[in-house]
Parts: sequence; structure tokens; C-alpha cells
Amino acid sequence: MPKPWATLGVDLHLEPSGPRLRRSLTDALREAVRSARLAPGTRLPSSRSLAADLGIARNTVAEAYAELVAEGWLTARQGSGTRVADRTVIPPTGTTTPRPESPRPTHDLIPGTPDLAAFPRAEWLRAARRAFLAAPNQALGYGDPRGHAELRTALAGYLSRARGVRADPERVVVCAGFVHGLQLLARVLRARGVETIAVESYGLPPHWRQLTEAGLTTVPLPFDELGTNPGLLRDQGAVLLTPAHQFPMGVPLHRDRRAAVVDWARRTGGLVLEDDYDGEFRYDRQPVGALQGLDPDNVVYLGTASKSLAPALRLAWMVLPAALVKEVTAAKGGSDTCGVTDQLTLAEFLTSGAYDRHVRAARLRYRRRRDALVDALSEQAPHLRVTGIAAGLHAVLRLPPGTERSVTQAATWQGLALHGLASYRHPAATTEPLDALVVGYGTPPDHAWAGALEALCRVLP
Repeated sequence: MPKPWATLGVDLHLEPSGPRLRRSLTDALREAVRSARLAPGTRLPSSRSLAADLGIARNTVAEAYAELVAEGWLTARQGSGTRVADRTVIPPTGTTTPRPESPRPTHDLIPGTPDLAAFPRAEWLRAARRAFLAAPNQALGYGDPRGHAELRTALAGYLSRARGVRADPERVVVCAGFVHGLQLLARVLRARGVETIAVESYGLPPHWRQLTEAGLTTVPLPFDELGTNPGLLRDQGAVLLTPAHQFPMGVPLHRDRRAAVVDWARRTGGLVLEDDYDGEFRYDRQPVGALQGLDPDNVVYLGTASKSLAPALRLAWMVLPAALVKEVTAAKGGSDTCGVTDQLTLAEFLTSGAYDRHVRAARLRYRRRRDALVDALSEQAPHLRVTGIAAGLHAVLRLPPGTERSVTQAATWQGLALHGLASYRHPAATTEPLDALVVGYGTPPDHAWAGALEALCRVLP
């Protein structure tokens, strides 16, 4: 059976091996151009890069490229690489080219996902083998609802060292992703009688929906160049913040405002929910420490492996105030709901140093992409301002007033998945709206980054 390979932003259905592999690749690329899944002008990866991505011989890719250049589907010029030819595709008479209702974009610049091609598969498998062979039989039982002790201990040590979190394994609860942790906390807040929770003017609508569905009313706080302004915090009961790297605006919460948030929590008994979604990825200076370190009795620290490793692991964690542990554990249920294998593997990954090595390599890779983004914008769109670039996996590109919608529409026509800032604005926010793009640079694999940048620059005003 042909095997689907996800690369170039499209699926290539190839014969896994044998004499038909080159023909299969040639046909798949031709069909991707014919159906417009590869848009005219799209730069293809080098034969070496694509061969490495597909796990096939470089000559096979080079021969497929050469055949498609000869047929006119691709062009190849010195210094410009191999690109999809700028031509009108006319289907044969009497036939209809099938088009999917929602075609997959050629390039994905939506923030929130890391480079999945860079997942450390070999290291992860080695850690899984070591962890599983060393695990006692009891580890395969229902387990502590807070999560396996091995992982909670490893997380407490790592978070203390890397993020300045004051963590005790007894106060760590492992959950199946950040949203799962947010659901548990919302359930506990409602049981405590909390009715409103403050949120940031810009953030993730799915998080606000989770809080609303739990019966909480979300009240947005204003935002300015110093980050989210806590001055309107009163009796909301709780506040959800991204203080180390505000999502999506990209600025850290000013030190005076960090102190003000903690002071509010101490005075009112309110709870601060700290979403530290990408705290490891800061490029130009030392990472901003976790807010939780200032007041572990009033701040819930939430972290996740979704950005540093992969969302599919469904592993996240909370470091809770001591008074909250029993309530959150009860809300989670009577047994552990996260996979034992992945928990034990992550514990081994952390304690062996493999996690640190992976994060260091990822930080360098994402920094190179960020630098390439800034350089491309400086050269091709010097009139536009790019912000939020000190950390994380995305940048904010300010646009002329009134142009955001037209730019995102043009991006769609170019096969570019791209979000405008308006999609992250709370509907009740009073902060003056801005026209901007939120450009994620984590998702595209290395070989596709240059093409993604070119596509982005083509749609800018």
C-alpha cells in the first residue's frame, strides 16, 4: 500500500520502496501542483532536504524534479532553487478536478505548535525503554491520581532549576494537557463559589470557552506596552495570565505589575493561574522566572510538553498551593488518567538530561528561524514593525490600520495558514484594537521555512 508522507505542507502518497518509488514521487508532486495544493511560485526544498525528510535516496528526488522541470510543472534556476512554475492549469475536457472542501495549506504559520519533524524520536524511544524496563510492577496499576511519583519528582526538580518554581512533588498534579488542567481548576473554583475570573484582553478563545462552560464569567483586563494591567482586579476570585511571555502579544509582564498581581492575591485570597506555555524559549537574555516563585501559596503554575516536545503526548502539569491539592485531586478522579508509559518516559527524559539537550537544540533552531523572519521583513517590508521576538515560537507583525482582514484573505488564497490579531481579542475587551499578524515560526520544518517566508512577504501590504 502507498504510504502517505506529510511534507511540503501537503500529503504525498508514495510507494514505500522498490522500482516504482521515483514514479510515485513524480506523480504525487505533479498532482499536488495540478490541484493547486502547491501554489505557483512555491519554493520546493532542495533534493537533499526532501530526501532526508522522506527517508529516500537523494537521486530519486533529483530525478523526479528534473522530469517535472522538463514537463513544465517546475522551474529550476541557479540561485533561486526549484519552484512551482507560474502557469495556468487547464483540466482535460469533460473532467472535473476534485477539490477538497478545506484544502490543507501549503505553509502553516499559525502559532501554538512546535516543529514536529524535530521530535527526538530516537532519544525518546531509548528513554522509554530504560524507564519501562526499570519500572516496578506496581507502576502498571491504576496509580496516584496526581500522576506517577517518578514524574512528579522529576518535574519538581526541573521546574525549580529551570523556571524558578517552588515545587514539592506532593503539590504537583499531572494532567492530560493544559486544557484538562484548566477544566479541573475551573471546576474547583466554581465549587468554591467563584463566579468571575479575570483574563487578558488578548489570549486563546478556547481557554475562555472552557471557563465559560464551567460556569465562570470571564472579564478582560486592559493591555498596554507594559503587558496586562492588573489595576482593575477587584473581587473576580481568580485571574488567568501568561506573565513570562504574553500570548499572543509577546511581552513579559512588567515587574511592578507582577508585584501588583501577587499583592492582589494576598489581599483578597484570589488565585492566580499562571500559564507558562513556552517559558523555555527565550533567545536574547535569561528567561523570565515564573511568577509562582513570588507566592506559591496563591499562584497555580501550569506548564506543558506541547511546545517543548509535542502536543500529542498530552502531558501537562500543575504546581498547586498546598490548600488546593486535595480539591484538584478529587476533581481529577480516583485514579491516574494519563498514560503511564509517557509519564515514565518523560521522567527519564528529564532526569537523564535528554530534555535539556533537546530544549537547547530547539532554542537554537527557533532562534535561527526568528532571525530569518526578522531579516526577511527588514528587507522586503521595512515599513512594518515586528514585535514580541525576544521569546517564544511566534512574532507579532503590526499592519497599517484597516488592512488585517485583506492580508489574511490574501494569505488564504496563497495557501498560507495565518492568523490576524483580531482572532485572539476578547469580545468584551476595551483595549484599543490593533491591526497585526501573529506569525508562528515553530510549525514549518527547516527545509520549508524559506518558502514560508517568501509566501508571507508576498501577501504583506
